[in-house]
Amino acid sequence: MADNEGKYNFSKFFTEGQYVTQSEKLEVKETSKNMSIGIPKEMILSENRVALVPNSIRSLIGHEHTILVESGAGTKSNFTDFHYSEAGAQVSNSRKKIFGSDIIVKITPPTIEELDYLKPGQTLITPLHLPYITEEYVKKLLKKKVNAIAMEYLQAEDGSYPIVRIMSEIAGMSIIHTAAELLGVQNNGRGVLLGGVSGVPPSKVLILGAGVVGEFATKAALGLGASVRIFDNEISKLMRIQARVGQSLHTSTFNPVYLAYQLTSADVVIGAIHSDSGRTPIYVTEEMVQKMKPGAVIIDVSIDQGGCIETSRMTTLDKPTFIKHDVVHYCVPNIPSKVPRTASVAISNIITGILIKMCNANSFDGLLYNDKGIRHGVYAYKGLLTNQYLAKQFGCKYTDINLLLTSGY
Repeated sequence: MADNEGKYNFSKFFTEGQYVTQSEKLEVKETSKNMSIGIPKEMILSENRVALVPNSIRSLIGHEHTILVESGAGTKSNFTDFHYSEAGAQVSNSRKKIFGSDIIVKITPPTIEELDYLKPGQTLITPLHLPYITEEYVKKLLKKKVNAIAMEYLQAEDGSYPIVRIMSEIAGMSIIHTAAELLGVQNNGRGVLLGGVSGVPPSKVLILGAGVVGEFATKAALGLGASVRIFDNEISKLMRIQARVGQSLHTSTFNPVYLAYQLTSADVVIGAIHSDSGRTPIYVTEEMVQKMKPGAVIIDVSIDQGGCIETSRMTTLDKPTFIKHDVVHYCVPNIPSKVPRTASVAISNIITGILIKMCNANSFDGLLYNDKGIRHGVYAYKGLLTNQYLAKQFGCKYTDINLLLTSGY
């Protein structure tokens, strides 16, 4: 583009077409499908918690999702129906209506009767209490062809288990206070003070597992003045717990001879082993329990995954203890339910983010494909069992969820 003298007119070159009418390009926003989320009232295991609290419901309503809450679902956590309705939820007395939601979130597994309400394609998010699950339960769940996700197996990006972590913190602090109560003679305990007094040695507490429960139980026990012994096969965990507690502790690996020796003089034994996918291994045999002191206390926090002590069997908050071989056993799977409001808010904070992610995904399969943390929690998918432990336990066919997704099932 040259002028009469053969020189380029750069001003005209750069401004040419500036005022020509252009076609308008509008941003096309992908809208997520409106999903309904049901919060039923808990009916078993003396459960006092609720899966979602009103503040979390406000966040979900803001993402244009429908929340249905069964009347009375939050009462035991001190959240009334009025609180939920004010947050924007639909409160209903119909369990059938609640269980008809696209996504159902519960603190306990549905009862075998509640499974009748389910329909294919729904997503069920609950803990997987292994002692509660039976072969009949699993087969009936698979026939419903729902997508079932276990809360305790949901992973964060760093590989940790956020719900297990927060509930373990609560359980770790709570069980030491429970142990102190159970040692009293009114609870058939040895009649000793957990921390001891001047001139009287403190009680000995054995903690099996140096994870989150073990860490917070250790801090609480030391705070009350107890003598603590910690067992774990991972030396790195033992080193970490000493660093976090801030003092040198009596630690050991699970050497059966040394463990049996320590059990004979223990006042309190806390089972705090967590399994990543199936049942927890048993570290304390019935023979070891028989040699413990009469009136000693066992608290098996691992009972929701089967328990790490052979004599353990699941109890409830209504009847939390039983005595076997003169040893008091406390095997409640939902220990944080003793402080339901705190526990409910903690769970709700985590579940809300997961629900928003699920509801805003273009498809459930796409979400599982791209999010390995949620995928790790899936134990039933479109009528197929994707948890290897459950498959072995009940003689069912196991299908790898990763293969299902890559094959486009």
